[in-house]
Amino acid sequence: MSNCIAAMATAPGKASLCVVRISGDDAYKVAKKVFVPINKDKDVEKQKGYTALFGHFCRKGKEIDQAVALFFAAPKSYTGENVVEISCHGGMAIANQLLKACYEAGAQPAQAGEFTKRAFLNGKMSITQAEAVIEMINATSSQALTAAKSALEGHLYQKAKAVRDDLLVLVGHITAYTDFPEEAVEEVTDEEIDNILKSAKAELKRLIDGYDAGAKIKDGVKTAIVGKPNVGKSTLLNALSGFEKAIVTEIAGTTRDVVEQEVILGDVNLILQDTAGIRETDDIVEAMGIQRSIDRLTDAQLVFCVFDGSREIGSEDIDLAKRCEGNNSIAIINKQDLEQKFDISRIEHCFKKVLYITAKEFYMSKEFEQTVMEVLNLTHIDSQVATVVNERQFAAVRTAYAAISDAYDAFLMGQSLDIVGVCIDDALYAIYQLTGENVSDEVVSEVFSKFCVGK
Repeated sequence: MSNCIAAMATAPGKASLCVVRISGDDAYKVAKKVFVPINKDKDVEKQKGYTALFGHFCRKGKEIDQAVALFFAAPKSYTGENVVEISCHGGMAIANQLLKACYEAGAQPAQAGEFTKRAFLNGKMSITQAEAVIEMINATSSQALTAAKSALEGHLYQKAKAVRDDLLVLVGHITAYTDFPEEAVEEVTDEEIDNILKSAKAELKRLIDGYDAGAKIKDGVKTAIVGKPNVGKSTLLNALSGFEKAIVTEIAGTTRDVVEQEVILGDVNLILQDTAGIRETDDIVEAMGIQRSIDRLTDAQLVFCVFDGSREIGSEDIDLAKRCEGNNSIAIINKQDLEQKFDISRIEHCFKKVLYITAKEFYMSKEFEQTVMEVLNLTHIDSQVATVVNERQFAAVRTAYAAISDAYDAFLMGQSLDIVGVCIDDALYAIYQLTGENVSDEVVSEVFSKFCVGK
């Protein structure tokens, strides 16, 4: 069976263009059976890499559509194999004809992420770079895109590699010194051990500390908009969204369920959740909505707690403020266009910040954006530095950090170099898992299962 695979590299559906990618040793042979150049003197199988031909593609001897074929000769291609990309007019009928022609010519249907998996297996990229590909595709904000691009450029891999190389030097020296004393190997100094272990520990700690911010940039921030009925929660959601997402009326209890909308605030994606007004009620349906509001408040990474500035503060306001205490919460005092009666000083300590707005006239000001970034601790995040972007990477970094911490503690307690070396070996094993140099087939399959077919 041919190792050649083919799949659409563009999204299915109506479009001006469709690209089918073919990769494998026989990619040029498959392309020759499918693609016919306008210039009959051109031999598809003899094309150099980084060249293009115009012509048409055929199926079962019948011309189907005009096409352009791009050629990438191994190893200078995305997958490291021979690759041909055939572009034709978009539309599922044409695309399906081209795909079927490729399969009939000997190519196999590509599995999810198989092109990038082959790139990884052929040494074209590390597994952290491969994971960055899907992060690039899924990025919803400019910061998420920049972070993914940083990983794709190999910044995380290079950081891990630098730590790995230092540890390899140290453990190699320890092994040589302890295992071959007759060879008069230079003694391992305390200064060497201290410097390398402290440096590795600090670098791994920086990666751990950056994970929370990286996750917020990548996945967005779950943001609950809470408050009593009719304080302006839905109006604020609509203002942030830029259109009428939630129904706004003077009737208390209009919002019965959670209404969600994603918005871009600066460079971060906020997943807004407008919740039912929190109050005492005998209405069973409204009570269910209020419980969902409380659940969202508890789980949220950011809370906008809205109060009506034109009303006196009440016991329900105080109870709600206490629920927000300890969270990344911002008190929003709404209806500034009316006479103010709300005494924020009684509950101000429950919030990290307080903002004053009129929701019906609200716009995304720089002050609002800056306040949110400060509360989320994202004001000084550099998304171009090495960042851990998923749980697999985070688990590997934590394991490596724990092993290095054990090694350093053993060193400080004066234990034997053998014990220090074993701990360093454990750290190296975790780093190899991070970089993909010692990762199981199951983990590789799990990583690439998240990809779409064609990538």
